[in-house]
This record gives sequence, structure tokens and C-alpha cells, in this order.
Amino acid sequence: MTIRLLVVDDDPLVRAGLALMLGGADDLEIVGEGADGSEVPALVDRYAPDVVLMDIRMPTVDGLVATEELRRRPGAPQVVVLTTFHADEQVLRALRAGAAGFVLKDTPPARIVDAVRRVAAGDPVLSPAVTRQLMSHVADPAHDRAADPRRRAAALRLASLAEREREVAIAVGRGRSNAEIAATLYMSVPTVKTHVARILAKLDLNNRVQIALLAHDAGLLDEDG
Repeated sequence: MTIRLLVVDDDPLVRAGLALMLGGADDLEIVGEGADGSEVPALVDRYAPDVVLMDIRMPTVDGLVATEELRRRPGAPQVVVLTTFHADEQVLRALRAGAAGFVLKDTPPARIVDAVRRVAAGDPVLSPAVTRQLMSHVADPAHDRAADPRRRAAALRLASLAEREREVAIAVGRGRSNAEIAATLYMSVPTVKTHVARILAKLDLNNRVQIALLAHDAGLLDEDG
């Protein structure tokens, strides 16, 4: 099956570079390009992409707003944020909005192709190491001003989880893979996957990155484990 891509970046050289990188993959097709987040709704309606590669910084409507608006739509395509940053507040906001992950613009072509394939298959593009980096960034004292209301809201949402689901959510928040969670909690990998799917459904989340962020916001990652 061919994965349909929409590339949104205000730099024509970046778009050309991505087209060159991705064009050699038999299972990927760039069906459209955009230069600003304001163009995204019409482009998605026109081309029905499976994945949108979205730049963050654009002149009129940036990639953050465009991602937030796009992910509210039923049946929205997955979004991968294109960035020059490893972890900053903008990337975190994009992930909270439902982006399936992010790739750096200087990522080797083969890894970008792999990232698109993984996202199209429903696997967020964030390794455990990157997830832990993001958690560390969110935990920085500079972000404490909004911590209390955010913690209360997150804790209220997580209260709907069963005890085993809560344990899995904490493990996801610590950046553990399904195999690591299975070994730690003495369950099978398929059972872990089932719990993750239930957590996503109960909390109306898009992916395990959002589980991790919510677990952090609720203070669950402060617990020993």
C-alpha cells in the first residue's frame, strides 16, 4: 500500500529536499505541498494524505496551530513535526496536540522514510530515550507556573483508569517499550498492547506520547519505580 504524504514547509528548498529524499521509496508518494499552515485544511481535503510532514515555524499560521486544528477533525491524517530542535516547548505543544512525533530536518533520509512508515502504521516516532528527554524538559522548573492546574486536570482524567492501566500508563511515561513493560509488570506483550489501546480510548488520546505527557502532568512519574 502506498503511503500518501503532504509536505508543509515555507522553505521551497526544504520541500524540494524532502521530495528528493522520499521520492526514491516505492511505498511513499508526496501527493501535495503547502507553504503555510493556513493551507493545510484545503490540502488535506484535496489530497487525503495519510501523513502530514509539518514545519513548526511558518509566517501566517504556524505548524502548531495547524496541527491542533487538523487533529480535531474526524479521520485526520497523522502529523509528524519537522523541526530543528530536539526538545523545546513548541515540540511539546505539538505532541500534546496529537502529533505522532517529530523528526529533525537534518535527519538522514533513510530515517525519515522509516519515520513516515512507522507513523502510518500507528507507531509514534519517539524512542524511549527521546521520550525521557522530553519528560526531563517538561520537568524543568521554568515550567512550574502552570503545574498545579495542569496536574489537577491530568489527575482527574487518569482517575478513570483501572489499577493495571495506571501502572502501564506510568511505565509508558517512563519511556519503556512494550517488551520492557511486559517484563516489569509480569504480563504478555499482547496484554500490554491491549492496556495501551484501552488507555488511549478511555482518555481520548492519539498515541502513547500523549499518555506519557499526561502521566507526567499528573505527577505519576514522581512516584518510585
